[in-house]
Amino acid sequence: MKIRLFAALALAAGAAWANPHEKTLANGLRIIVQEDRRAPTAVHMVWYRAGSMDETDGTSGVAHVLEHMMFKGTRTLKPGEFNKRVAAAGGRDNAFTSLDYTAYFQQVPAQRLGEMMALEADRMANLVLDAGEFEQEIKVVMEERRLRTEDNPQSLVHEKQMAAAFQAHPYRRPIIGWMNDLENMTAADARDWYRRWYAPNNAYVIVVGDVSKDEVFRLADKHYGKVPRRALPERKPQAEPAQVGVKRLSVKAPAKLPYLSLAWKAPALRDLHNEREPYALEMLAGVLDGHEAARLSKNLVRGAKLAVSVGAGYDATVRGEALFVVSGTPAEGRGVAELETALRGEIARVANEGVGADELERVRVQLIAAQVYKRDSMMAQAMEIGRLEAAGVRWRDIGTLIEKLRGVTAAEVQAVAKKYFGDDSLTVAALDPQPLPEGGKQKSVSAGRH
Repeated sequence: MKIRLFAALALAAGAAWANPHEKTLANGLRIIVQEDRRAPTAVHMVWYRAGSMDETDGTSGVAHVLEHMMFKGTRTLKPGEFNKRVAAAGGRDNAFTSLDYTAYFQQVPAQRLGEMMALEADRMANLVLDAGEFEQEIKVVMEERRLRTEDNPQSLVHEKQMAAAFQAHPYRRPIIGWMNDLENMTAADARDWYRRWYAPNNAYVIVVGDVSKDEVFRLADKHYGKVPRRALPERKPQAEPAQVGVKRLSVKAPAKLPYLSLAWKAPALRDLHNEREPYALEMLAGVLDGHEAARLSKNLVRGAKLAVSVGAGYDATVRGEALFVVSGTPAEGRGVAELETALRGEIARVANEGVGADELERVRVQLIAAQVYKRDSMMAQAMEIGRLEAAGVRWRDIGTLIEKLRGVTAAEVQAVAKKYFGDDSLTVAALDPQPLPEGGKQKSVSAGRH
């Protein structure tokens, strides 16, 4: 029964990505269309291959600041009018910035897609960066940094850990930016970023929904086709020097409980067809934290009651350097040193004893099922295509990724557990909890809308 279920899931996952169509406009803008007629709506996304990793020292956070400014008006739209136009069309919109990219989206009734393209093409070419609007918005971004990072102990730990783990690679800078850089940023910095990176030949458009590919291509050519391509800055390699020993840091912040994060340097996926280790590391993350019966939760939370929460994460599909991270919050009365020993012990157990066939198959089924479930959401389909494209993985290769994960063996999982988890590539960050302000609570902040 398990084998039949797995085969069915794999077949469905492959079918999920058999539909997309693609066209490149004369100005270099790629249009990717996935027809999905289950509901009369469409998701329209514009992805720019420019994220915080493309910033330079002194202007950290400018990619995210520009994302905010994209809603502040063009030569034909007043500040805030973009959102109003989307709402008037019966849609919703937002944007997000990452280490690797910046993306903008609208979800609207399918018949209003052309209006969304007109709006996005307008601000791709005609953004107005008013100094007064910038002065107001940079204050919003600084407050966002205070709320999401400086007042959030776990976010603060991860920010300091990234800054310590990477010596030269630009992932050492936070997406939100260092506060001093934000305080000294000008509208000219944002304008320069816009002129450097916001060109059709540095972007791609994804449309998923109740649409016809030919009509989408026609609308794209009509609205985006007139935006001129521009010469792009040269991107030089920024490889991280080899780490030569464990790095440790302690972060003091008001909190109820300590927190621990262990980050090891790990290979990113560069050769989709010939590399094996990134897929094995993905499966290892699933063995540790991929489902309810995964090892970390089973052994350290429910079993030993050493931690109140644990997790493991690894993403091989990044433009830059990859990390394999395990983390957790010790239970009351237990310490971070004890938790570190236990977390590393779980990885060592895989290295020494391997994983069982049933355990590995459970992870495979979970991974394949996650791909299938993305078909329930047009936004999830668009996000999957967009995120992978940003890392250089074409949408046509999503099925290949799934097949490669399916083919990972227990021996390969054991081999990467042995290879990548020593001290020389490890950065350990621990939260040293300080007393909360009298009557105060540890803040938990969720993402907000622009």
